[in-house]
Amino acid sequence: MVVAARCAAEVAAAVRHAAAGNLPVGVQATGHGLPGAAEGGVLVTTRRMDGITVDAGARTVRVQAGVRWGQVVAAAEPYGLAPLNGSAPSVGAVSYTLGGGLGILAREFGYAADHVRWLEVVTADGEVRQVTRESDPDLYWALLGAGQNFGIVTELEIGLVPVRTLYGGSVAFDGRAVDPAAVLRAYEAWTRTVPEGLTSSFAAVPYPDLPALPPQLRGRYVISVRVAYTGADGDALVAPLREIGPVLADSLRVMPYAESHTIHSDPDFPHAYYGDSAVLRELDVERAGELLRLTGPEASRMCVVQVNHLGGALGRPAPNAVPFREGRFLVRLLAVGEREQARAVLDPAFALLADDTLGRALNFAFGAGDRGAGLYDPETQKRLAGLKEQYDPANLFRRTYGVSAC
Repeated sequence: MVVAARCAAEVAAAVRHAAAGNLPVGVQATGHGLPGAAEGGVLVTTRRMDGITVDAGARTVRVQAGVRWGQVVAAAEPYGLAPLNGSAPSVGAVSYTLGGGLGILAREFGYAADHVRWLEVVTADGEVRQVTRESDPDLYWALLGAGQNFGIVTELEIGLVPVRTLYGGSVAFDGRAVDPAAVLRAYEAWTRTVPEGLTSSFAAVPYPDLPALPPQLRGRYVISVRVAYTGADGDALVAPLREIGPVLADSLRVMPYAESHTIHSDPDFPHAYYGDSAVLRELDVERAGELLRLTGPEASRMCVVQVNHLGGALGRPAPNAVPFREGRFLVRLLAVGEREQARAVLDPAFALLADDTLGRALNFAFGAGDRGAGLYDPETQKRLAGLKEQYDPANLFRRTYGVSAC
């Protein structure tokens, strides 16, 4: 059964129906990657719940469960405010936030989950609850980091930041003209010199030679560093990047925040891929260089590599279940093809990083790895399991990257 919900009451009715028949419940706002089977279950689609309310004085926005980040950016922009959105405007704001929310200004402001004021959620008993840190501290903590295991969040209120413009864009190199591993070594060294408020990532993408792609990308292996920064000295800070080697493209500039999606230029529609992630204590550049060789143009499947610089505000404690805040880098790998074909490339690549891996990131666990393994540290996992037994003892919300009851 697919329930096209328009309000929290309809979500609650769907959950009560599922509970009566002990049917698994899933929820989808937009969809990213490949679908999973849910025979006999109930899928609640929330895309019709698209209300947005900006309170400019309080610097907050209320978003319903079907709202996408592009809509929030547009709603906040007239007030000189910005949300803590990610790189892709087509991603659902609520689901992104429940998984932590690693945004384009993350090192300056932290995870999106750190800025949530309250949530409206339908729990496994079919009740609609408004949850705050003060009213329900345990449920509030669990929803922000493992939310879809504890109910269907139908609305939340989150803080906005006073950002009108930023310095951002990317510097790209031809991966066949420069050594990708050398670029990565230079990038890692550069991250040790930048201020806390500068957020960046490294990416390696071997584009196929297909007519559907722009001519400048066809058949190229593009290595790029993407930057987002609200300070005034951006050009000086990125100068070392431009000296790494011959530059293929340079889009770094001061831009309105409404154009921030151009920094990464993510596709505006879902693609079929598998992938996974690893939060690292440190980035061993020699092993990471070997990872680039395994996933580069000679790999059996097209792979996309992204390395996010963490730290800064991401390392500060917060009253939520987002784990591994001590991590210094996040490595994300995607592979095109069937699951086992993808794993044949991804598993050896992640094995290279195993000694420095703290765990996986929930928002970037794209079906390639085990559903629940490594998503939380043992203490967080134990607390989540206890709360799962309290709020969803029948494991109704089991169509997720699960948290098992004690």
